[in-house]
Amino acid sequence: MTLLADSLMTAPSGDPGLAAAPLQLIDPAGQPGANRGGLELPAPETLSDLHRRMVLGRAFDVQATALTKQGRLAVYPSSRGQDACQVGAVLALRDQDWLFPTYRDSVAIFTRGVDAPEALALLRGDWHCGYDPYQYRVAPHCTPLATSALHAVGFAHAATLKGEDLVALAMLGDGATSEGDTHEAFNFSAVWKAPVVFLVQNNGYAISVPLAKQTAAPTLAAKGIGYGMPSLLIDGNDAAAVYAAVRAGVERAASGAGPLLIEAVTYRAEPHTNADDDTRYRDRAEVAAWRARDPIARLAAYLSARGLLDEAGAAGLAEEAERLAASVRERLSEDVSVDPGELFDHVYARPTAALRRQRAALLAEIADAEPGEDER
Repeated sequence: MTLLADSLMTAPSGDPGLAAAPLQLIDPAGQPGANRGGLELPAPETLSDLHRRMVLGRAFDVQATALTKQGRLAVYPSSRGQDACQVGAVLALRDQDWLFPTYRDSVAIFTRGVDAPEALALLRGDWHCGYDPYQYRVAPHCTPLATSALHAVGFAHAATLKGEDLVALAMLGDGATSEGDTHEAFNFSAVWKAPVVFLVQNNGYAISVPLAKQTAAPTLAAKGIGYGMPSLLIDGNDAAAVYAAVRAGVERAASGAGPLLIEAVTYRAEPHTNADDDTRYRDRAEVAAWRARDPIARLAAYLSARGLLDEAGAAGLAEEAERLAASVRERLSEDVSVDPGELFDHVYARPTAALRRQRAALLAEIADAEPGEDER
């Protein structure tokens, strides 16, 4: 595709592009970016939708964080600050494409259309996956690093063998690129020309480990060269750039040209999870500087300057976000009746003898622990 011709990192000779600034369509001040690199600015209606979905996603994220502090969720990894990646990437997918998320991608799952309680079921501890993956074309929410990348490649390659037109979007963090599963996923996707887009949300830290202690590569995008896979380095706080890059990658992969690696430079504004004390490894000035580059404020400034967002529109959107937050708060505060026996129901189509024994043993143990009539 000519759209990406000037931006793809494909050859190591002369070290071209490896230290280049991230591609950017809208800068932090809300002005047109200077380093567009062949990416096309989305249409005004798409930009407005990106802004609306980020505002709603932020409300969802903030409310989930609060519910975790109240004990309604077991754990929650906030994606605040990475809003542009969460929303821009998902909106760039076609209806038939699939999302393969990681543990920090609850907002992406929600943006794809999964209902809030279902999107948070894993983090609440109710189910391993609280939604039907085939209904939403969203693979199960997973916590192990990088495993979803291999699943995306296998799924996409199988679709190619079956003649199906779909692309898999694998979302990763910078820490996941240090895992062996990512190496295997990159390698096989390039060899098979699998229709996969890898979006690495480089937020600077793998829990408390800064990127400089993970890799000596000039950029994570540069790693694509070693696999024979083209790559892009983009501003991950620019929703327009994220959307444009992922959309271009989807079109490229769907045409049979193979995978694309996208590194989106962004920042995790909150701690790793509610159990993390990020003051032990991050300077407050660093966090404040990145918070000032808020992706929602950036796009709002761009839209306002062009008459696409006014005070009334912003107020209406704020009210919509508050209604969403109230709904999430109310629904996630309801107690859920959980059947422990369901743990065994969907491991295999036909339960094995070992699973049947384990299920019976668990239910017997629960029954023994329940108080008898004379104890009540």
